[in-house]
Amino acid sequence: MSTHDENAPRAKFAAMEEGTAEDWGVIASQFGPFAKKLPERVLDHLRLLDGDFGGFPIDRLQHSLQTATRAHRDGRDEEYVVMALLHDIGDTLGSYNHPDIAAAILKPFISEENHWIVANHGIFQGYYFFHHIGADRDMREQFRDHPYFGACEEFCAKYDQAAFSADYESEPLSFFEPMVRRVLSAPRRSVYADADRAAEQA
Repeated sequence: MSTHDENAPRAKFAAMEEGTAEDWGVIASQFGPFAKKLPERVLDHLRLLDGDFGGFPIDRLQHSLQTATRAHRDGRDEEYVVMALLHDIGDTLGSYNHPDIAAAILKPFISEENHWIVANHGIFQGYYFFHHIGADRDMREQFRDHPYFGACEEFCAKYDQAAFSADYESEPLSFFEPMVRRVLSAPRRSVYADADRAAEQA
């Protein structure tokens, strides 16, 4: 069931080139409330991983929780922990490029380094299994000279590849929900957020 208000004001243009400041004022007035609900939409999508094993020892949600829990218990900051929690959220829609999905969702909210980690973790994670499926486990070596190589290598070694234990007691999703809401409510890199802030200050 849709939660959108079909009776809310709408712009009147049929093509963007016809749009007026009044039209874009209508759109901007509805962008803010919609954007504020992003954390809830992301959490709802993360829950789709529940019960999805894909042949792994634990389901994809438990893997995500375990990765985040390991990072949290290792003293990582909140942004890093949220990145760890959401690193595989793209599994449902990006079967062939899941890191790209997570990276796109997180990009406005996290540092350049953390974004690079989540965007490239698929290749770095391949070190642990690519040789078993006929691929090159050293594919990550193409990035050896990149300044974030070590950080991505560490993420996979300490948190991602190690997070498939059926005996590990992870924190529940509810433990991480406030972190997700805080991190995904403070965009730092977005042309839309910049425009929204400018409109508020005008």
